Amino acid sequence: MEKFISYLKLSRTEIGKVIFPTKEQIRNAFITVFAVVTVVSLFLALVDLIMSFSVSKLV
Repeated sequence: MEKFISYLKLSRTEIGKVIFPTKEQIRNAFITVFAVVTVVSLFLALVDLIMSFSVSKLV
C-alpha cells in the first residue's frame, strides 16, 4: 500500500511540472498544420493531374 501511495504522490508532483500550451499556441499550431496540409494537398493534386494527363496522352 505504501508503494501505491508513493506512486500517487510522485504522479501528482510530475503533473505539477507539466507545462500546458496556451490557447494562442494551440491556435498557431492549428493554423500552421492546416496551411502545410493544404499546400501539400494542392501539390499532390497538381502532380496527379499532370501524371494522369501525361498517361492519357500516351495511351
